[in-house]
Amino acid sequence: MKLSNVISARFDKEGSTKLKGYREDGGYETFLKVLKEKRDPAQLIDEVKTSGLRGRGGAGFSTGMKWSFVPKDSPKPKYLCVNGDESEPGTFKDRQILEKDPHQLLEGVGLASYAIGAHTAYIYLRCEFKQGIATVQKAIRKAYEAGLFGKDIQGSGYDLDVHLTMGAGAYICGEETSLLNSIEGVRPYPRNKPPFPAVEGLFACPTIVNNVETISNIPHIIKNGADWHAKLGHAEDPGSRLWCVSGHVEKPGVYEAETGFKLQDLIDGPCGGIRGGKKLKAIIPGGSSSKVLLPDEVAQVTMDTPGIRAMGSSLGSAGIIVLDETTCMVDAVLNLMKFYAHESCGQCTPCREGTPWIVQILERIERGEGREVDLELIEDLASNIEGRTVCALADGACWPLVSIVKKFRHEFLAKIPAAARKEAVTA
Repeated sequence: MKLSNVISARFDKEGSTKLKGYREDGGYETFLKVLKEKRDPAQLIDEVKTSGLRGRGGAGFSTGMKWSFVPKDSPKPKYLCVNGDESEPGTFKDRQILEKDPHQLLEGVGLASYAIGAHTAYIYLRCEFKQGIATVQKAIRKAYEAGLFGKDIQGSGYDLDVHLTMGAGAYICGEETSLLNSIEGVRPYPRNKPPFPAVEGLFACPTIVNNVETISNIPHIIKNGADWHAKLGHAEDPGSRLWCVSGHVEKPGVYEAETGFKLQDLIDGPCGGIRGGKKLKAIIPGGSSSKVLLPDEVAQVTMDTPGIRAMGSSLGSAGIIVLDETTCMVDAVLNLMKFYAHESCGQCTPCREGTPWIVQILERIERGEGREVDLELIEDLASNIEGRTVCALADGACWPLVSIVKKFRHEFLAKIPAAARKEAVTA
């Protein structure tokens, strides 16, 4: 497979975080050109829509379509919020942008804000991103000093203020409406939808929430055109993405490649194969909230929305977690479920009560005290959790859980005493 370098082109350049270097590479030229020409914002939205860009945060919704939902005739102020919480296990690609090329993100913020008619933008980062916070804060300050943000930018008549705000490290704040509540300073419970943020979001005003990587694509699309982006990768899910690979490979890291490649080619090629020459056991392909794939599925699947959907999983946040033959899948799913139980915000009963119950059952199985009927109980609990909560955290907990129990049932049974299996109970 062939790696690409759209978003990551400047990551390894000396001084990649500095405004001077970014401008020497043509940075902010697209933003300033749009302002100078007083481009029609609707035209920019159409450009992004035609490009086929999907959100890179997990849901994969059309970015341009999302922008078009902002009401044109609303008398209220409009806001752009950039989601840099990045708390999905197995995901660490936004962090690369924040720490290595912050001005790429900021130019995207300027273009996106102009397109939706926003004059205030918030970049929301989790507090653990110490280096990213310092780097982005400095980049914002330098952009203000250069007259790229603020009042009447470069005499264009367009005003834009950009603020950096931080969360306290709660997974739930990666959900867009929880993020909005966090910025407002209230308990970050997810909100019921509708109304969607594009109509009633931050401070009850029209708001677009986009992921860091999504916004970082905007300068490239506006500069090179929608057709250029639409021809990258898979026709139904175009573009170049940052893929995070962690776990049992020789060379874990962040790799940029156009959509549509075979997952097996990424593992065997740039990642150097399975660590220590061991055999592949499973891959969670889109961050911990996606359904697990077996080796024969990995050999077939292509990394694009239609391809991975055909295998019953999802691209999510492009966090590829590789597990080799030494992995105990009972222990792996228990580890995941402990995370989801801990990170539940507690607003919805199915998630608040259900995820700890599942942890208790898995711990019982892990101790050798489980029963075969516990596997049916887990599936029953999951069916009563999924789709019955305000946000998708509970769904994201159930997807890997149910798929692992189904595909590795033999490993769970191996930890259950013979006397506690169905045939023994029946006898």
